[in-house]
Amino acid sequence: MSGAADKGIGAPLPRKEDYRFLTGQGRYLDDVAVPGALHAHFVRSPHAHARIVGIDVAAARKAPGVVAVVTGRELAEWTTPLRMAPPIEGLQPVEMATLPTDKVRFVGDPVACIVARDRYLAEDAAELVEVAYEPLTPVPDVARALAPGAPLVDETLASNLVSHQAFTAGDPARRFAEAAAVVEASFHQHRQTHAPIETRGCCAVWDAGRAHLTLHIGSQVPHPLRTTLARRLRLAESQVTVISPDIGGGFGQKIALYREELTVAALARALKRPVRWREDRGENLLAASHAREDSARTRVAVDRDGRILALELEIVEDFGAYCFYPANYLARVVAMILTGPYRVSDYAFSVKVALTNKCGNGPMRAPMAITSWIMEGTIEAIARRLGLDPVEVRRTNMLRASELPYAMPTGEVLEDVTPRETLEHALAAFDLAGFRARQREDRARGIHRGLGICCVVESTTYGSAFYKAAGIAGSGHEAGWVKIEPSGAVNASVGLMASGQGYETAFAQVVGDVLSVDPGAVRIHLGNTDTAPYGMGSRGARGGTAGGSVLFLAAQALRDKVLAIAAALLGLNSSGELRLAEAKVQRRLGGEWTETGLSLADIAHVAYLDPLRLPQGMEPGLEAHKAYDPPPMTYSNATHLCEAVVDVRTGGVRLARYLVVEDCGTVLNQQIVTGQQHGAIAMGIGGVLLEEVVYDEDGQNRSGSFADYLLATAVEIPPIEVISRHTPNRRTPTGSKGMAEGGVMGAIGAVMSAVNDALAPFGVVAERQPLTPPYIRSLLRGKV
Repeated sequence: MSGAADKGIGAPLPRKEDYRFLTGQGRYLDDVAVPGALHAHFVRSPHAHARIVGIDVAAARKAPGVVAVVTGRELAEWTTPLRMAPPIEGLQPVEMATLPTDKVRFVGDPVACIVARDRYLAEDAAELVEVAYEPLTPVPDVARALAPGAPLVDETLASNLVSHQAFTAGDPARRFAEAAAVVEASFHQHRQTHAPIETRGCCAVWDAGRAHLTLHIGSQVPHPLRTTLARRLRLAESQVTVISPDIGGGFGQKIALYREELTVAALARALKRPVRWREDRGENLLAASHAREDSARTRVAVDRDGRILALELEIVEDFGAYCFYPANYLARVVAMILTGPYRVSDYAFSVKVALTNKCGNGPMRAPMAITSWIMEGTIEAIARRLGLDPVEVRRTNMLRASELPYAMPTGEVLEDVTPRETLEHALAAFDLAGFRARQREDRARGIHRGLGICCVVESTTYGSAFYKAAGIAGSGHEAGWVKIEPSGAVNASVGLMASGQGYETAFAQVVGDVLSVDPGAVRIHLGNTDTAPYGMGSRGARGGTAGGSVLFLAAQALRDKVLAIAAALLGLNSSGELRLAEAKVQRRLGGEWTETGLSLADIAHVAYLDPLRLPQGMEPGLEAHKAYDPPPMTYSNATHLCEAVVDVRTGGVRLARYLVVEDCGTVLNQQIVTGQQHGAIAMGIGGVLLEEVVYDEDGQNRSGSFADYLLATAVEIPPIEVISRHTPNRRTPTGSKGMAEGGVMGAIGAVMSAVNDALAPFGVVAERQPLTPPYIRSLLRGKV
């Protein structure tokens, strides 16, 4: 890597995109002016489960300013249904209409769409739509979904069990028979939602003359969204352009093509008028996409020293009413990587996923968030049962870097991770002995302080082989191009779309490093499917590794061409003695690098405007296109330590200190990596302490505003200390691994561990989230 050390790969440069964000010059969907656009608003079901007897839209169609009112019947003619049927054993095929015509499945299910001159008229007209419902018995939770004779959420299925997979490696039964002890532990993670600062929305423009649709939408995955949109509208992909402006947060919620967005696109085509839609906050909390809500039980066989002999996992997930993704995907990843940094050879899991009358689930930052809490909580359960130090139980079972690569019992391979090393580094930095002394002193004074430890192995960049095995359509590759223009200016693009990751800065550093130009002079183009190459978008923690790697490879190819041209211009037989430095060509003479008088701009001028001077057979121009498919899965790791103080009189939890030692390989920009860690940890803390989607017995959502769905603020988030290690991944071009979700995983496990450590004198264990004061007080009732 030949770029300037202070600006190339790894340099902590300020994010260049922040200038427009902080000065109010970002361009979000609502900043995209489309003259003459109509506004859409959706009529939604007030019932969790009911048959649609009839929909009377006559009065609404006569309302002032109304242009159209459509229901599922019109949409069924204009669009095709979404069918989710990957060939995975135990996964049931499901199908979803654009808008329901037979029954509604959750409160907020859209049943009709009003299009009017402005949003206010559309909302007024929605009050005039009369829908006759026949209420059905709701299925508000997994227990009732899986009970014998339960009402069917999806009546095309034989039961509400939409997915069930089981797996066994080794001989767990024999190992349990040999065990000195068998320890069980339970974990219950609640339902949450993404709550991006910018809710969902889109603006569809149909060009009747060209028979072409342009959809402006904040999407994390512009190209896959275009593919789905074209297919469901029965259009060729060449008839559809997706343009994503700046996105005000995604966290996984802006991946799927939702029914509202498809409806808006279909209406623009039918009416031959631009149509736009923006959901309000209540709609977003009620009907966008939810996540989490799973329960797990582990059973582990151990010897007298706490060494794990065998492990069993049972996990059940509440997937809600509809499947925008394969239902097995989220929980199965948990089961596949559960053993994380620990030696386990004999392992079995059962993963069940049920449909209920709730808003459908989808990936939320760290879909496998519960993983580390389950494994770390199991380690601590072993320590409690055997009277051992939980740190020592970790050390007994934990892999060292010298043991890698290591195949998990599921076949996933860990390599280039440092779990034991980060654990020891974190314990030393935190001063474990000093903390324990303070803890003893404080307990004597009635102050209950706890230390939480969570060792995380984070699955990051997923290659095509992983998606194929999981039954998920598409691939894990990424594509990119780099161009040097005739003036020497550098442009580059990938198929990703940013929603806060700092791609414009980090990717400019990658390209600038290879071409030896200032990253400030590299322009990164994102979000337009007509100009960006077809890529799989931003999801998981793949952006830095997949996007950074493909641009690294493209820039290398372009650098080689630049130096080949330079060699020809200098009359050299090869470019082996040439390099780029500060956008100029240098030659090694007598062991020293000397200037040749050629600049990158000189080479570009020849490549485009004087091509007869190019080496024989070389094409004019300076551009390189590459695609990169990462390994099936890469891994990062970290150790999180959290100090919590529990007020046993009120049940309140205060976080006093938070430290993380992370190893995500080669970092593209240290400042961005640190910021990503802060954001992920804050999200995890908010989830474990505050955020909760609550449904009652009738399937009514009782958390439809920010007065009820609580988000963490700076008050709840402690200062976060980040210590970085850099063990490169040897199978990725830059050595990067990814790291955007591990902070969520670590925060969940560390906070739960800290609270349980604080509550240890009372002999109680918190095994449910969120850790609300009423829940903690319920554990302590009669003990304080």
